[in-house]
Amino acid sequence: MYKRIVVAGGCGGIGRAVVEALRAAGAEVAVLDLAASIERFPVPQGVKAIALDASREDAVTEAFKSLSWKEAQGFVNLVGFMAPLQPLASMTAQTWDTTVAGNLRAAFLLAKAALPLLKASGEGALVNVSSGLAMRAATGYGPYAASKAGVISLTKTIAVEHAPQVRANAVAPAVVDTEFLRGGTGREKRGNHIDFEAYVKMIPLGRIAMPEDVAGPILFLLGPGSAYMTGQVLYINGGMITP
Repeated sequence: MYKRIVVAGGCGGIGRAVVEALRAAGAEVAVLDLAASIERFPVPQGVKAIALDASREDAVTEAFKSLSWKEAQGFVNLVGFMAPLQPLASMTAQTWDTTVAGNLRAAFLLAKAALPLLKASGEGALVNVSSGLAMRAATGYGPYAASKAGVISLTKTIAVEHAPQVRANAVAPAVVDTEFLRGGTGREKRGNHIDFEAYVKMIPLGRIAMPEDVAGPILFLLGPGSAYMTGQVLYINGGMITP
């Protein structure tokens, strides 16, 4: 079912769950991630790991050149960056630009590099990971929310421009219990900014999402079960948001 799949951000919490699930399904997997992330969470044996900073065009180009695949059936973009929470009124342009580059610019560069491989396969599926914040704004998350909303729009554009050779869909998780809450895999740790007890009270399913809760929908969007889906968003939030 799953053949060659590229996972950008595959060393993060959700990424590791996706890689594990893909390997269990018999896929050949390549992981693209920060060098520090690859060092901290080495990929399983048999998985190709390539270091890159996804906000840099030259690094993305070189990473895909190093991959040396002529085609791929799937691409998953889990790359994400969030600066310390801050209201827009006191935010610098540099903070805004860095956050947008780490999310929306990176998604564009990665998609542009992955699309030739996906089109060559004749059955390509691209999955971008957005965020529930793209739908429901919250104080302090301005540039992150805006860039993740942009990722959804980017996904829909890819879906329209590259059908029928490539399907493009997105998932938009709410809070997932991973290192990202404390700064991100391979990055300097900071205090957790989520009040878990208060947050859980807003979730009908009564718990925080785990990485496996997001990996399942991603595999669905990569596989034949979603063959007639493109340009869509799956919201993964335990019922907290029902758009």
